[in-house]
Amino acid sequence: MLCNQCSMSLMGGCTVQGVCGKDPDLNSLQEALLYGIKGTAAYYYHALEVGYDDPKIGHFLAEALYSTLTNVNFDKNRFIELILENGRVHLEAMKLLDKAYVETFGKPEPVEVPTGTVEGHGILVTGHSYKALYELLKQIEEIGLEDELKVYTHAEMFPAHAYPELKKFKALYGNWGGSWLYQKKEFAEFPGVILGTSNCVQQPTKAYKDRIFTTGIAGLEGVPHIEDYNFEPLIKRALETPKMQAYDGGKLLTGFHHTNVLAMKDKLLELIQEGKIRHIFVVGGCDTPHKGMSYYERLTELIPKDAIILSAACGKFRYNARDYGTIDGIPRFLDFGQCNNVYSIIEIAVALANELGMDVNSLPVSIVLSWMEQKAVAILYSLLYLGIKGIYIGPKAPEFLTSNVFEVLRKQFDLKLIGDPEKDLREMLSKGTKLEEDSPLAEDLD
Repeated sequence: MLCNQCSMSLMGGCTVQGVCGKDPDLNSLQEALLYGIKGTAAYYYHALEVGYDDPKIGHFLAEALYSTLTNVNFDKNRFIELILENGRVHLEAMKLLDKAYVETFGKPEPVEVPTGTVEGHGILVTGHSYKALYELLKQIEEIGLEDELKVYTHAEMFPAHAYPELKKFKALYGNWGGSWLYQKKEFAEFPGVILGTSNCVQQPTKAYKDRIFTTGIAGLEGVPHIEDYNFEPLIKRALETPKMQAYDGGKLLTGFHHTNVLAMKDKLLELIQEGKIRHIFVVGGCDTPHKGMSYYERLTELIPKDAIILSAACGKFRYNARDYGTIDGIPRFLDFGQCNNVYSIIEIAVALANELGMDVNSLPVSIVLSWMEQKAVAILYSLLYLGIKGIYIGPKAPEFLTSNVFEVLRKQFDLKLIGDPEKDLREMLSKGTKLEEDSPLAEDLD
């Protein structure tokens, strides 16, 4: 452990046990809660960006933060309860953000997005903020530069192409590159201007430092920051950069959402009942440089053709370009967008279980998650709050969890670390995902 949050801390911080009496397991639980509420704060922030608020979320964030102050709470069981409550509140934050985006930008629609380029100047937008992207596209339209200046999405901005109020702008063209992991290489190769809108933006290299801006929550040392979405300086700089050449890079499919998937609910149910869809895999989460990420590439390659894959977040760029084919016209690989769109996947699971007259425990579903940072941690807490057992996580166990705390989660929720993809797949196909009997998934989330 390392705790240095009060004046009683030893020189260099308390590392064996806190002077206050805090032990490593309690410190671990406090850190686990802090990382979870950081993730919740991210989604709450993006909902606030477009004018949507739920004060109960803010109230919990205050309570959770206060509980980690020095000499407030030494009860480990209460911290487990707070972590699960964080999961409940995070589910509400994802629901609020989904409502905010749908009501502001329209219901997502499946769309094939070009990954090539067209002739003209370019702006590449990375991060998570659809608000920033909207304001940029609107200003380009108002200036009358839609034909001369094209906007490309990067990483978690990719799903923006599915929202009607965003894709209506003529300046929005396609997607450039993959996840945040490769941005230094991809940004250096992009000849135009880059805009960072949220987390997952790295300190730039010399190759593009004079062509990158930030806005909103994002900030980089020595990089111009756009205030109040006034993108005039960025647009001016973009027009000074070399024009991009036309290039056909193929297309990627995105835009699935519980509203459009449940519109074909009867077809899905028919395929499940006929055994044409044997299993549903939820494979999603962050991308990370850890070598264990090859597991997800191999697993998705091995998943049988009578199963479908639901995915979200930037880890999918490792395996979303494959042709997975279809099952009676339904794509086997369904991309739901950003990490917060796990909410849509939960809605679908509840609806299918209700239609089949069974609980979600009976559905042939396996969940395999990759994590890099705090938003993924908060999503895991939501799934644990819902009572879902047998979740696989990777590419490694969180360092902020002591072996004792991880063992508690393993025993209580059958939380698993990824191992060998072939072995894990056999286990998933035979066991699926389990729920606790009192899981809130038995209730109507609406």
